[in-house]
Amino acid sequence: MVNPRAWLAEAIATYALVFFGPLSVILSVVVFGDGLTIESILMISLGHGVVIALMVYAFGHVSGAHINPAVTIPMMITKKISVADGIGYIIFQVIGAIIATLSLMAILPEIGKPVLWGGHGGPSELLNHSVMSGFVVEVILTFFLVLVIFMTVVHKKAPKSVYGAAIGGMVFLLHIVGVPLTGASMNPARSLAPAITTGDAGLLEIQWLYWVAPIIGGIIAGVIMNYVFINKDEAKTKSESQSSSTSTSKSMSDLKKYEKKYLARLEKQKKADKMDE
Repeated sequence: MVNPRAWLAEAIATYALVFFGPLSVILSVVVFGDGLTIESILMISLGHGVVIALMVYAFGHVSGAHINPAVTIPMMITKKISVADGIGYIIFQVIGAIIATLSLMAILPEIGKPVLWGGHGGPSELLNHSVMSGFVVEVILTFFLVLVIFMTVVHKKAPKSVYGAAIGGMVFLLHIVGVPLTGASMNPARSLAPAITTGDAGLLEIQWLYWVAPIIGGIIAGVIMNYVFINKDEAKTKSESQSSSTSTSKSMSDLKKYEKKYLARLEKQKKADKMDE
């Protein structure tokens, strides 16, 4: 049974990410100038981390607030959502992302152009523009993002009141270290939207990296967290619950037996008293 309401939630949440995230990139250049400075990295990291945290709190109870194909695919593989819903999620994530970039292009046609409205152009000079190094970085970054998502949102023992802050905080951290290396995509929809809408050859050429690496990192994290930690803990909890239920049933049964014996003893006592009279 598909859930179009959840698809719409994914589109809106992804729109928010791809609007406010790249907007922080554009404004950081305006405020702090070209090149990455500590201030600009902090601004970009906050822009992405805060909007993710808020969208998780806003739509987590509606769709799970994946906001990212690299999160949705592991959720499908581990059967947390159906394949049909997963495909719908990804399509609407991409649609929301594209509309967000088009909005930025319409609002900020001049100041957004130098940074291609927040597009990801591949590994930086710090990585010697090495595609392999950039690939590994994106795999690792997405691994830890999806790890936090599974262990806070999916794990039933995790405190649900803080999962938005935990995920937003991890996104903030991953941008702090990842922006100077690859742009810290970790999200195929986030990278695809500026590439498609601008038609920039450089962005389109490197898109495969921003799809394949995050999806691989997400799948590895999702499978390990689900089958090594989540399923085992849930099975243990279920076993303890069944054991407790069995113990409670046994106690109730013993109590009923004692009650019957006690009532039978009272009845005998009453009969004995009548005979004495």
